[in-house]
Amino acid sequence: MSQPVPSQITYASAGVDVEAGDRAVDLMKDAVKATHNSSVVGGFGGFAGLFDVSRLLTYRQPLLATSTDGVGTKVAIAQAMDIHDTIGFDLVGMVVDDIVVVGAEPLFMTDYIACGKVDPQRIADIVRGIAAACSVAGTALVGGETAEHPGLLGEHEYDVAGAATGVVEADRLLGPERVRAGDVVIGMASSGIHSNGYSLVRRVINHVGWQLDRQVSELGRTLGEELLEPTRVYAADCLDLARQFPVSEAAAVHGFSHVTGGGLAANLARVLPQGLEATVDRTTWSLPPVFSLVSQLGNVPLPDLERTLNLGVGMVAIVSVEAADAAVARLSSRGVPAWVMGRVAAADSALSTDGPDYVQGAKGVNGGSVRMVGTFA
Repeated sequence: MSQPVPSQITYASAGVDVEAGDRAVDLMKDAVKATHNSSVVGGFGGFAGLFDVSRLLTYRQPLLATSTDGVGTKVAIAQAMDIHDTIGFDLVGMVVDDIVVVGAEPLFMTDYIACGKVDPQRIADIVRGIAAACSVAGTALVGGETAEHPGLLGEHEYDVAGAATGVVEADRLLGPERVRAGDVVIGMASSGIHSNGYSLVRRVINHVGWQLDRQVSELGRTLGEELLEPTRVYAADCLDLARQFPVSEAAAVHGFSHVTGGGLAANLARVLPQGLEATVDRTTWSLPPVFSLVSQLGNVPLPDLERTLNLGVGMVAIVSVEAADAAVARLSSRGVPAWVMGRVAAADSALSTDGPDYVQGAKGVNGGSVRMVGTFA
């Protein structure tokens, strides 16, 4: 039996509002343009973002670095609180701070937002946050896309993703091949949970029935405000450190590790060579209140916490012993709390490799090992 023929079907009646997308672009364009430097070609709104890389002609052997990521289920917190201008810091941090691990300068970035229905103000808020974080990182936001997915996402739902490209001189590339026995491990404080482990965190708070507007004395603010705290973006600080302590000098930065999914030990192990082991002393820092709260409310065991959350350390630098004190001072002067948290040495075959305090290799990288010792201060 044939279906009745509708009088008219339009894209708008199918749930896609092109005009709303155009309004969102108008609201965000000034923030995006503010990230542009003299290398951005063609301005705003083209089919492709253009970036003049003629500066690479001054490199002896330029290596391009690229990374892509999202922010996971933290977007559910932003949506529940109807606050959308901070999630951009989480996106940018997850992308550019992976690039800087190898010593690369993130040159430009693009973003992608999928939503159930375009709300121009909400989309503009998201992009303004991305642009603000790009400015902090010194990265140009050269393009992006907003896609409306009615029937796939709810009217107020969205997800974000992004990608960035950077460059590093080949003989300044950082990584496991630079790390030596005797090197010092420096921790850089996180601003909070950042963008990993929110499935665990949300499960815990749902289990105990806490609402996001609950005032929590241990946190000094509401639960939602704490959970939405933007990710600290380390890119400019790490690049500054690498330039101050180049790999060619005795006082040198040898590597970085971005503490994301998998936690501190697993991500640090990825940037160590086979045969070397970093010992990280938990007594060198205090567990920030939000992590203690998650542990207590959900009775989450420490090994699971350490595999899931950053526990107060968002980035790690591995430096020669000659650079250690000056590197900590340099980071602190830039507003990044930092401290010596461990050392690198030849792996001791006499020590146990069993138990959750020991990690060797991670995420497909058969690298070095990390041993966590002590109890949080």
